[in-house]
Amino acid sequence: MLPCCAVRACHVLVLVLCLSAAEDFDWTKNDRGSFYYGTFPAGFSWGAGSSAYQTEGAWDQDGKGLSIWDVFSHKKGKILQNDTGDSSCQGYYKIKEDISLMKELKLAHYLFSISWPRIMPTGIKSDHVNEKGIKYYDELIDNLLENKITPIVTLYHWDLPQVLQEKYGGWQNISMVNYFNEFSNLCFERFGNRVKYWITLNNPWAVAVEGYETGEHAPGLKLRGTGAYRAAHHMIKAHAKVWHTYDTKWRGNQKGLVGISLSGDWGEPVDISNQKDIEAAERYLQFYMGWFATPIFHGDYPQVMKDFIGRKSAQQGLGTSRLPTFSSQEKSYVKGTCDFLGIGHFTTRYITQKNYQSGRGSSSYFTDRDLAELVDPRWPDPGSEWLYSVPWGFRRLLNFVKAQYRNPMIYVTENGVSEKIRCTELCDDWRIQYYKDYTNEMLKAIKDGVNVRGYTAWSLLDKFEWDEGYSERFGLYYVDFRNKNKPRYPKASVQYYKRIVGSNGFPNQREVENWKRKATETCSSSNQLLAADPLTSHMEMVTEVVVPTVCTLCILLSAVFLMFLLRRHN
Repeated sequence: MLPCCAVRACHVLVLVLCLSAAEDFDWTKNDRGSFYYGTFPAGFSWGAGSSAYQTEGAWDQDGKGLSIWDVFSHKKGKILQNDTGDSSCQGYYKIKEDISLMKELKLAHYLFSISWPRIMPTGIKSDHVNEKGIKYYDELIDNLLENKITPIVTLYHWDLPQVLQEKYGGWQNISMVNYFNEFSNLCFERFGNRVKYWITLNNPWAVAVEGYETGEHAPGLKLRGTGAYRAAHHMIKAHAKVWHTYDTKWRGNQKGLVGISLSGDWGEPVDISNQKDIEAAERYLQFYMGWFATPIFHGDYPQVMKDFIGRKSAQQGLGTSRLPTFSSQEKSYVKGTCDFLGIGHFTTRYITQKNYQSGRGSSSYFTDRDLAELVDPRWPDPGSEWLYSVPWGFRRLLNFVKAQYRNPMIYVTENGVSEKIRCTELCDDWRIQYYKDYTNEMLKAIKDGVNVRGYTAWSLLDKFEWDEGYSERFGLYYVDFRNKNKPRYPKASVQYYKRIVGSNGFPNQREVENWKRKATETCSSSNQLLAADPLTSHMEMVTEVVVPTVCTLCILLSAVFLMFLLRRHN
């Protein structure tokens, strides 16, 4: 998030930064050269993604329990226009229809998440396992495999069972480590004979910061300066425990892989010749992706996080750092728990230092970083306030990950662009340009030696976009949310992405230049079809609301007319 990872503009001060971990990354080298024509390695996997709460709907059907997002979205004022994910795309009822869309795109994989409360309504196995929920995911997985589409399954994409939030405080409580492990173990047991790619957590940064620091996301807590760090600490431990459970109990027979999906915008120094700006940019990255990746790959938090948060905690008069610590045993347990790294990436920021004073009650995750985020007004902006198209930042981020974490196996788990357009628009030329440029920068990164094995377009469908409701659309396929049947319509980007997939890259300039023309030709007739569709959904509403009113009026008029006749007769 997706999408979904809006970062507030915040600001800087610099003391000392340990650059040892990034000594191989050359900050001064930023090749923003021309488009590169070439193809991806054989076997490169192309896919698209979604998540349970954003697409499934059926929020209270077939024994599903409440999630924190069910409860949060039902509170007035939490979501734009008070939207909810109650029905969303109705994906729960449209398995075969949606898989036909994937086949149209010629996808090799589909990334989706399992709703924890759909298969464990309270989040606790001993309370109840919901077999109807298990059956839904069985059907989805089986249908994918029958169509030669590899399932990549996320165990946690933000929809914590509400009971665990109410009873224990959710990710603020260490008990979540065992509950999440119990849930994951059930998934390995029931689905692991067919699923070979598992993601423990999707974008834990957003869960921690927006769920427990700013309160913009469920569960909506505002525990400034402590909540995000505590939630993250427990999620890292939970990830490690699940990895070890799979490694010791299931890997031998199932032969699968377990990774984590981390989001990361790129942070570029405002002045590449200024060491302070370089340090601020690296600090931005370490407080973002490094917060989770560094413990998992190296066994502990980034040194710069420990230094800055520790110093600011001391300035507040606190006896210990607000950043929790790992014991030596925990460091060993967490280190190396990643068979592949999922990366969600959408945009870039310019970074410079900005000084924040520490004081009691004034510290937060954002002020702890001592930096400011800036954007270039010339960057293309499709309408979502946080998402600017800056393709070269993607290559930079991938090379940074290569340098920091010894070139891990990478699957891009989220990459795409939204729009905020009130009218219906299927000719999404800006999305075509985004996918063209970003996938090409990924190809350049592979040419640089980065070990990227697959790419997931975010997202297959327009869907519920968390606190933004349905106001932002990321989908390759347009969903008409006003129609109770939630029909899907292909945008022009479907045809363009399909050509990238079919060619496994960009074979030559002449062919690639034709792709956009052909893609936009296909959307004109679809646009006309869709333009008529809202009339249908409007007529459905008229049938439900106006017709009874007209009938009532007819009855009243008949009664009046009858009384008039009776009076004349008398």
